[in-house]
Amino acid sequence: MVVEAETIKDSIFDQRDHEDRITFKMKKDPRITWIGRIIRKLSVDELPQLWNVLKGDMSLVGPRPPVPREVEQYTLLDRRRLDVIPGLTCFWQVSGRGDIPFDQQVELDVQYIESQSFWTDIKILFKTIPAVLTGKGAY
Repeated sequence: MVVEAETIKDSIFDQRDHEDRITFKMKKDPRITWIGRIIRKLSVDELPQLWNVLKGDMSLVGPRPPVPREVEQYTLLDRRRLDVIPGLTCFWQVSGRGDIPFDQQVELDVQYIESQSFWTDIKILFKTIPAVLTGKGAY
């Protein structure tokens, strides 16, 4: 990211690719450097979160941790995704990542919460490998 990325985000918020009221996703985000685009596309930026998994603050599988700015705008239904420990990957990460609109992300997270099991986690982890390698929806 470039210096002052959060300040820049405020000025370009209306140019985001998602039309929903919560998330900020831009395929050509001007705040990301050329090397940052590569790092994001390959999900290398997610590797430090493995430390959070080892500490027990996160799980390998579960809804992605939201940023506080997003949580402030959550409805009661949206907050359902906060009922479990956040994870590195889940249904919407293997189903299109950033291309999935927020409302559908919530639906998929609730689906995961309601069907959570060891085997579901294993399936999601195996589906994560091609999702990361193809980089589809990663921006």
